[in-house]
Amino acid sequence: MSEERVERRLAAILAADVAGYSRLMGADEEGTLAALRAVRRELGDPKIAEHRGRIVKTTGDGLLVEFPSVVDAVRCAVEVQREMIARNAAEPAQRRIEFRMGINVGDIIIEDGDIFGDGVNIAARLEALAEPGGICLSAAAHEQVRDRLDIAFDDLGEQQVKNIARPVRTYRVALGASSRAALPATAPLPLPDKPSLVVLPFQNLTGDAEQEYFVDGMVEEITTAIARLPWLFVIARNSAFTYKGKPVAVKQVAQDLGVRYVLEGSVRKAGNRVRITGQLIDTATGAHIWADRFDGALDDIFELQDQVASNVAGAIEPKLRQSEIERASRKPTANLTAYDLYLRALAQSYRLTEEGFAEAVVLARQALAIDPSYAPAAALVGSCRVRQRVQGWGALSAADVSEACRLARQALEAERDDAETIWQTAFTLFHLAGEAAMAAAALDRALARNPNAAHAWLARGNIHALRNEPEAAIGACERARRLSPFDPLAFAIALNIAVAHLAARRFEQAIDWADRTLHEQPRLVGAMRVKVVANAHWAISTRRAPNLVECLPSTPSRPSPAFASSLAFLHRRFAKSSSPGCAWPACRRSEPPCSRDPEGLSRNRSAGWRLYALVSSR
Repeated sequence: MSEERVERRLAAILAADVAGYSRLMGADEEGTLAALRAVRRELGDPKIAEHRGRIVKTTGDGLLVEFPSVVDAVRCAVEVQREMIARNAAEPAQRRIEFRMGINVGDIIIEDGDIFGDGVNIAARLEALAEPGGICLSAAAHEQVRDRLDIAFDDLGEQQVKNIARPVRTYRVALGASSRAALPATAPLPLPDKPSLVVLPFQNLTGDAEQEYFVDGMVEEITTAIARLPWLFVIARNSAFTYKGKPVAVKQVAQDLGVRYVLEGSVRKAGNRVRITGQLIDTATGAHIWADRFDGALDDIFELQDQVASNVAGAIEPKLRQSEIERASRKPTANLTAYDLYLRALAQSYRLTEEGFAEAVVLARQALAIDPSYAPAAALVGSCRVRQRVQGWGALSAADVSEACRLARQALEAERDDAETIWQTAFTLFHLAGEAAMAAAALDRALARNPNAAHAWLARGNIHALRNEPEAAIGACERARRLSPFDPLAFAIALNIAVAHLAARRFEQAIDWADRTLHEQPRLVGAMRVKVVANAHWAISTRRAPNLVECLPSTPSRPSPAFASSLAFLHRRFAKSSSPGCAWPACRRSEPPCSRDPEGLSRNRSAGWRLYALVSSR
């Protein structure tokens, strides 16, 4: 039985489409169709006929053309693109019709007037690599025209394109100046009023085109995770993926999309394991403000995608905040917005000093004077007041506490999505108003909206620890630590783990975690309290005399007199078995014993919390 003969021939193929077609149609459907018909009638069809081309088929925004030679195809493409530059000169940027074109030469199959084969597929992939107003050629096409046309080309190197087994060597036509540069200068997109970011498609360096779906899916998950941060402006995935497979300069991307930060990365594969690397770039300075890598197995692709997305989102959030704080600190004071003042207040709170918290409250109030509804600034006032009270820095008046709680409730009502705002309001209402149920519900809401919010997990751990739920506290704190290993509040995570171990009566672990905290923040009174109580209990359990003097940091800055008084009482309470010549001055005072714990700490199961409360209140 004879097989039907397949018609083949060598041809030059030009594939073209309209960049941003969906956007144009969404803005003005009838006007866009009319403009495209005019371009076809007045420019495209005549040029194709002039250069002996045959229109194979058209789609809504695309065109496939066959030429007898590559020279004809390239001449036609260049003349059309240059004419489009002139036609677009008088059009607003958002209404310009810009074509992307790809040209290849290869063997094609002809059937019923249509054409098929790798020659066609590669032309279509090259078109996707071209920038709006640009033309990309395969190496085979470039070889045919490089010495025949007075046109310059840029070598873009080998590009991995979809559904083509081997990388495609790609060249870009240099239309004198680039097509974009030839257009009249337009103002770049303004930066939004909050930090802006785009997640670019990651490079697939696995050598396996079949892994494209995994790489693209992972980038989509990362974009979704970061987009849950309402204080960020995140470019949509569809716009970001217009850069897929293209060599890009991050500064140009930032200008095209109107963003400050660019997240890019790559994926490599060895056997059944993959390595994902990422880096976050501040395009204004070119600085890399974060970089990391993640390794995993391909046993469960979706789980790996979720894990990487969660880790990336959790890790870059504090880095972005720190970068924004530094940016605000350099801004002239005459031009500060409510957001700038909030960032400066946040920076002051990170100093963890008496002066820093006081200044943070002042700056947050200034932000609220500009924008009374600005929830992050309202929430920050309360969290600063809590830490002032814990540290014993100044006596908070009833008015101070009332204001902090009022602002916290105001912020909680105004901001339904921002986990950073919500955790601070929960922290304030739990510590200053005793509203544990409301605080827990608020944190549940924050983490439902953004499960990668490290600070919200930290606040949840704090509440669990102080409600005598140590295992839940440690679990929440470990989650926070995993999401943000280098967070400015990492010391607070360690402190809450110490408190949780104290609640579980694991005194040696409590001392260890308190020491870790004090190593980072030697003046943190909360850590000193945990260490005092844990040492006292450890001494009882081992029948030894505690040396509570060593719980004080060996720094010139000593704790408040209230804390020293607490320490003196504890030392007397647990130093009865020590020698009469104890050096601690309080042992030589003749003060009446305290009646707050009449049952005796060593016999009371809840002694740890009685003692912690005692130290916290004195």
